[in-house]
Amino acid sequence: MLNEFEIVIRLIASVIIGLLIGLSRRRKPAGIRTFALISLGSAIFTLVSIADMFSLAAPNTFDPTRIIAQIVAGVGFLGLGVIWRNGINKPAGLTTAAAIWVTASVGVLAGLGMWIETIVGTILILAILYSKEPLMKAHIED
Repeated sequence: MLNEFEIVIRLIASVIIGLLIGLSRRRKPAGIRTFALISLGSAIFTLVSIADMFSLAAPNTFDPTRIIAQIVAGVGFLGLGVIWRNGINKPAGLTTAAAIWVTASVGVLAGLGMWIETIVGTILILAILYSKEPLMKAHIED
């Protein structure tokens, strides 16, 4: 069972991750607070699934991955809302929707206390989001 200190560290880490990712999304449909909340919410639901697993009398009857699977589905609807909200005839908001979805995944990792995976995942997300200009330039030159 996790102690309160571990839980608080995981929650704070998830918020920091969300804030870092959100910083890269300035002037986009979803911003800093949205990404922090998505990461935090994912970590909270993950921690609830872990707590339920330890608190049930018959642990073999509970599958903690079911809650994580529902996070993926729920966040997918948020991403759809970002795309749909644009209401134009060409796809827009796809990167924001994908960033929302992948931010939830690192929130889950933080909630699970998988620190190496959380850090590497966050670095990769930030590298992709901040590489727009170099990637666009390389694509145009090809």
